[in-house]
Amino acid sequence: MRLLVFGKTGQVARELQRLAPDATFMGRNEADLLNPAACARAITATDASAVINAAAWTAVDKAETEEAAATVVNGEAPAAMARAAAAKGIPFLHISTDYVFDGAGDQPFTPDYPTAPQNAYGRSKMAGEQGVRAAGGPHLILRTSWVVSAHGANFVKTMLRLGAERETLNVVANQIGGPTPAAAIADALLTAAKSMIQGAPGGTHHFSGTPDTSWAGFARAIMTEANLPCQINDIPTTEYPTPAKRPLNSRLDCSAFTSAFGIPRPDWRLGLKAIVKELTQ
Repeated sequence: MRLLVFGKTGQVARELQRLAPDATFMGRNEADLLNPAACARAITATDASAVINAAAWTAVDKAETEEAAATVVNGEAPAAMARAAAAKGIPFLHISTDYVFDGAGDQPFTPDYPTAPQNAYGRSKMAGEQGVRAAGGPHLILRTSWVVSAHGANFVKTMLRLGAERETLNVVANQIGGPTPAAAIADALLTAAKSMIQGAPGGTHHFSGTPDTSWAGFARAIMTEANLPCQINDIPTTEYPTPAKRPLNSRLDCSAFTSAFGIPRPDWRLGLKAIVKELTQ
């Protein structure tokens, strides 16, 4: 399998480099997503048998004031990539987010649930999904949530840093979702890419870690795993205001993805154990 991957330094891209070191990885210097045409040209010129887009605008709060730029990166660039891949007849795999939903209720969102993003980041990612589908080629849109790893900026690394500095932390307890190890996402993308190269259908799917928990519950698990005595105090979202509105419900129904590709939801507790071990070695 010859792979072209957009992204080098992001959490999923770093894990893809571990699992598929022979793939071609394009960072911002080689293909800047602020230049969608350049990204499309890279696909036109490739001899890859599949393309994975693991690059994105992930600064959720910053997108509130820079929505136009976020929409180019998360919306226009994936659409241009998907059109170029469709022209070559090769699968295009794209990572999306639970933020395309309204975050209401307490039931897991199915892939066909109506989208209604509540912030600029979510709107930019929804635009990308629409562009990928409109391209008409073989594609996989993989929505995920709460991505964590030993790389980049993420909740696990923040909690480990603060937990080592403080005796107590206030963490939101009424936002519920599935933390998802980037390593599991990378592995799932590679498995799906192999299947799609052989003709398996793609579509829009969900993939997140299990069991669902709150940010506060996740924080307590992090402290326990790292043997940090820091106490976690539950607070509501209203006590932790952010520029971008966060969904209270980030639960994702991943059963269709498991049925289609034989990939079960990953246990984030095992992923957390591996992340903490890597960071403390």
